[in-house]
Amino acid sequence: MSANVVVYSTSWCPFCVRAMGLLRQKNIAFTNIDVDEHPEKRIGMREKAGRNSVPQIWINDYHVGGCDELFALEAKGELDKLLTEEK
Repeated sequence: MSANVVVYSTSWCPFCVRAMGLLRQKNIAFTNIDVDEHPEKRIGMREKAGRNSVPQIWINDYHVGGCDELFALEAKGELDKLLTEEK
């Protein structure tokens, strides 16, 4: 079993595309919440993350942050550990 990954994004955001591309490259299933299609979800994202920008990424209950933070975890070799932890 793998981690529960949630990505809040928009379809036009290059950072969102890049972050989701990394997850797909690693064959990680994730839930994508498009905040343009569901504006009420942006409010919940903002309350949880304290940020309004996208992407906002959670792995289980851990708030990764955005694209840069996701790639930083990958560069440090820490992303795979988070992705294989069960919720």
